[in-house]
Amino acid sequence: MPSEKSQQSVFDLPPRLQRKADPALIDRDERQFAAIARVLAAEVERTQTRLAALQHEAVSGGQRALERDLEVQSLSARLRILRRFGLDACIGRMVDEGGIVIYIGRFGLADAAEERLLMDWRAPASAPFFAATAAHPLGLTSRRRYRWREGRIVDYWDEVFADDGIDHSAALDDQSAFIASLGGSRSPKMRDVLATIQSDQDAIIRADARGALVVDGGPGTGKTVVALHRAAYLLYADPRVQSGGGGLLFVGPHRPYVDYVDDVLPGLGEDGALVCAVNDLVDGGDVGEEDDPEVRRLLGDGRMVDAVAAAVRLWQRPPRRRTPIETAWGTVVVTPAEWAEVFADAEALSHNALRARARDRLLDLLEDRIDDELRGGDGVADGGDESWGEGWGEASRPSSRSDGDFDAYGSGWGEDESTRETLENDDELRALFDRSWPLLDADALLRGLLTTGEMLRRCAPWLTPADVDAVIARGAPAAWTDADLPLLDAARIAVGDARQEMRERRARRAAAEERRVMSDVVSDLIAADDGDLRIMSMLRGQDLRRTLAQRAASDRDPYAGPFAHLVIDEAQELTDAQWRMLLRRCPSQSVTIVGDRAQARRGFPENWGERLARVGLSPAFVTTLSVNYRTPSEVMDAAGPVIRAVLPDANVPASIRSTGTPVSYGLRGDLDAIVDAWERESADGTAVVIGAPAFVPRPRVASLDAQRVKGLEFDLVVLVDPGRFGDDVTGAVDRYVAMTRATQRLVVLS
Repeated sequence: MPSEKSQQSVFDLPPRLQRKADPALIDRDERQFAAIARVLAAEVERTQTRLAALQHEAVSGGQRALERDLEVQSLSARLRILRRFGLDACIGRMVDEGGIVIYIGRFGLADAAEERLLMDWRAPASAPFFAATAAHPLGLTSRRRYRWREGRIVDYWDEVFADDGIDHSAALDDQSAFIASLGGSRSPKMRDVLATIQSDQDAIIRADARGALVVDGGPGTGKTVVALHRAAYLLYADPRVQSGGGGLLFVGPHRPYVDYVDDVLPGLGEDGALVCAVNDLVDGGDVGEEDDPEVRRLLGDGRMVDAVAAAVRLWQRPPRRRTPIETAWGTVVVTPAEWAEVFADAEALSHNALRARARDRLLDLLEDRIDDELRGGDGVADGGDESWGEGWGEASRPSSRSDGDFDAYGSGWGEDESTRETLENDDELRALFDRSWPLLDADALLRGLLTTGEMLRRCAPWLTPADVDAVIARGAPAAWTDADLPLLDAARIAVGDARQEMRERRARRAAAEERRVMSDVVSDLIAADDGDLRIMSMLRGQDLRRTLAQRAASDRDPYAGPFAHLVIDEAQELTDAQWRMLLRRCPSQSVTIVGDRAQARRGFPENWGERLARVGLSPAFVTTLSVNYRTPSEVMDAAGPVIRAVLPDANVPASIRSTGTPVSYGLRGDLDAIVDAWERESADGTAVVIGAPAFVPRPRVASLDAQRVKGLEFDLVVLVDPGRFGDDVTGAVDRYVAMTRATQRLVVLS
């Protein structure tokens, strides 16, 4: 929020930069920031007042209630953004050839006269600010970027694109804003780099979201920040990704990574994306890493997902012959065609969901036959199709005793409960049904598949005898591993909720009552619709059910999808099975894929096109980032040979900066002294110790292994006993990744 400081000079430049405080250079900015401060304060007050009024407004229903709720949501989101930033919402300005000055902000802002004070950074009109270069100025004569600290500008950088290279309102520097910003200390949270996005990065951020886009780049090339900025841009610019269009899921490699980046998107003006680690997609409890490389390879095969589906089908054995069923009223014969109708929709529903529906269908069938054939037709007539509305068709006619999936408006069907209850309590009938389609538990099914040789051979015929033995030898894990999770995900989707049938039995009468209540709600909404557009009258069928089902949807797994777009970081590590787990959540296959083949711990012999085609993503557009902005040249000179020793064609990016501090080497016993000295000498910043599990973390010093450090960055990296990582590809990749986390200094102890 703007404070009294906003009325003072916004610029707080250190003595060495006093030449930049020349009024000829900053007066235009001072006036603009004063106007922004006034409008920000007025906007916050207006938003707060309007929000409070809406929250206390008495609305009986109808169109006005719908409008009020939507406005409350919009104003609440706006207020969060306004409170998060003050003047520092402005990241820079650009001047075009006509002398028009446009200020670029994290969000858009206009005064009462609709004069634009800040242009949202994602708006098309803002694109030249990021994309202009000396070779292609895009109509700009100059660009200025600000560095903020505690609401004051502590530095700014100008670039001039005029033909003669002269702009008397610009303060020229011997280094760009981007390069200057790289030397700053790191914090426990990743910072956005909005003010210093480069033209090649901006092209990726604003690229079309249709299909698969691969962002390939080595350490320090800015892959992750580009991916995060792209997510924020798509949430603003692409209707398919915005609320109601499916949303966006951002997936990282592990939990420390998610904790590190989770503040970036809100800082970019968006809080509409879900950010999670790949293991978070499945609730597997306390998940460990699969240590056996052979088991990991076998379980990571995408075909193992098909094996899970085959295992489920083993338990689906509907009768294929005429089946006499003894009831209290006599024998009812169910034909093969009737059995097929009872168990229809197997491809559309999970095993347990279909079981619940099939059981109701069977009881409906028996009840109708008893009424029509054994009791002389004194039951409910098989008619009344009009009650279902036009277009349902006989094949999709829901059961009159169903769970209410189809009957949004009905309020009961006048059934003979005694016949139904008798059939439901028939032990022989229940046993027959259980043999045909038993209730399954997904976790138990997967454990059975992975520990039973005969079952595994039958469901995964491509496995050799040695492969089967390797999986079986592992036994049932005490806790699921990361290699199991894609298979567990597939099992839970294919099987469904084992408790569903029991819940439906207990809730059958409650469901009928809820249908009556829903019918009353519909009637009330339509009756109360006071708008000219008669919006409530349009809310019929599926639209109405979706609107009224939002309460139930809040209880769903937030990561279940489907999503309109996926952003996947460190994608080079994913197995085929993990790819299938992810792509199942994005049927449109609109995906941004971020990774580095040289950082794949288990090797990446293919190119991206071949890799993605194998998992069903084709074609894919590949773009490459080759400049290392993060890691100083002194560190890259030491890290490059490490990875090239095992991967001669590794894409090792060229570092554009140096610190003058060479990599230092020492003994393991020096660890505590090195960390103590760094803490004394550095007032801020972060450090990490890699490869020393016994090291106790400190407030600014983390202790991580080479796997969990991926995607992170630190001012100081202390790498302990890197030789223990091994001499194979995995060991070399771990050493390479660990070394390139350093932004200032690397120390190697052995």
